[in-house]
Amino acid sequence: MKKYILPTVTVICLLVGFMVGHALSNTATAQQRFFIRNGQIYSQNSSKVDQLIDMMRQGYVDEINTDSITEDIMRDIVQKLDPHSAYIPKEDLEMVNSELSGSFSGIGVQFSIQQDTVAIIAVIAGGPCEGVGILAGDKIVTVDDSVFVGKKINNEKVMHTLRGEKGTKVKLGIKRAGTAKLLHYTVVRGDIPVTSVDAKFTIQSGKHTIGFVRVNKFAENTYREFITALSELREQGADRYIIDLRENSGGYMEQAIKMANEFLSRGDMIVYAEGRKYPRYEAKANGLGRFQSTPIVVLIDDFSASASEIFAGAMQDNDRAQIIGRRSFGKGLVQQQLPFDDGSAVRMTVARYYTPSGRCIQKPYTMGEAESYQKSFYERFEHGEQYSADSIHQDTTTYYTKQGRVVHGGGGIMPDYFVGRDTSLYTPFSNEAINLAYTYQFAYKYTDKHRKELKKITSWQDMERHLLQANWYPEFVAFCRSKDMKPEEAQVAKSRPLIERLINAYVVRNILGDQGFFPLLERDDDTTKKAVEVLSK
Repeated sequence: MKKYILPTVTVICLLVGFMVGHALSNTATAQQRFFIRNGQIYSQNSSKVDQLIDMMRQGYVDEINTDSITEDIMRDIVQKLDPHSAYIPKEDLEMVNSELSGSFSGIGVQFSIQQDTVAIIAVIAGGPCEGVGILAGDKIVTVDDSVFVGKKINNEKVMHTLRGEKGTKVKLGIKRAGTAKLLHYTVVRGDIPVTSVDAKFTIQSGKHTIGFVRVNKFAENTYREFITALSELREQGADRYIIDLRENSGGYMEQAIKMANEFLSRGDMIVYAEGRKYPRYEAKANGLGRFQSTPIVVLIDDFSASASEIFAGAMQDNDRAQIIGRRSFGKGLVQQQLPFDDGSAVRMTVARYYTPSGRCIQKPYTMGEAESYQKSFYERFEHGEQYSADSIHQDTTTYYTKQGRVVHGGGGIMPDYFVGRDTSLYTPFSNEAINLAYTYQFAYKYTDKHRKELKKITSWQDMERHLLQANWYPEFVAFCRSKDMKPEEAQVAKSRPLIERLINAYVVRNILGDQGFFPLLERDDDTTKKAVEVLSK
């Protein structure tokens, strides 16, 4: 037995030592991490903000809502960072995420607020509203038996009210033209797809068939929609393409990378990103793209940002496409969305994007000065950047494309062909009518009044001819006068071609959707005409 005593004692001693050491460690840790003040326990790792809120909760003279104070503090802290970092409260997070997701749950309509009333512009095919018989032109005046009209109605409130969990019901009171009584429909919310490709159509130019694809955002399904559009247009004979990214504010970077990959050779750099704690990330083409030798041009403007600039920069720096339009916005910061336990989140900047030549896409900014950052965008208008390329301030640092062309940084992507805004038809009359949305409102009223006859027309070309023959322009001028406008006759005459084109396009959209709206609008657009000219060569 003696031979077992020593090993047993040794094991017992080790176990006791381990337990004592663990206990002492926990005691030391507790002493290190926590302290007591006025009877309250605080963590030494807690920030001063946490401690202050706890003190207010425990000892402030009046009852206060510390949750509300915390929300304000969160916003204020994040606003001290760059202009694109943002705090997103719980109640807004689902709405923000749904903008880029593949779908959201809702009733399936496109709407516009007309004179404090929600007017249905279009009913999404296959959506819940179409299934119960709701029509374009209907007006929503009650929701769940409560009045839903008035000055407090805005786009955000409408979306919050009509969207909801899949399978839930909402009761709508509908006012329909030609029907005296109020119609009631119970709609079961369902999945509504979020689409990124607004329109795809062909333009004939000499012996070439040019495919036009407009992408409005970079969402979960953008690449799939985009490649489908290109393939369909190729089947229609397209042998070159216009990719329109104007007013596209960006979205998911990986969707832009997938799109760029379709046009680049193996090993071509698409984009890279770097940050203080963000390891360098590089995206390169894999050589499997299906349109590597197809001629393309890319359209951008002042509102093209983020992922749009990644795509345009990759095409330009690899000498793969001509960029046409105006200098892009200059948003080249990488955001990560980090969640909090209460369902809110922060989108925090962690890195910067760079084009293949090394240009930083992000325009300069000062930390915590979001207001001046936004003003810098409007200063572009004042400096004449929308009208002349010579007005644009560029970084003097020289960068080189794949084939050795010189490009410059300074924020945003500078186009190879600058196309300024054409203001030859603009007058104070047209500016006021457009800015006050009278063109849009009149187009809806006209569509609603003539819906039966317009629905018999199936092509945008025939509808445009019909509208020009209808000579509705004097009716529009009278509509503007009823809104207390006092236009001069010379201005009314000068702006007529501009306003007719715009309102005709709106009416076409109300009946035929975007597939009719964009071909009509782009036919006379200077940037698109320049793109056709470049591709025709």
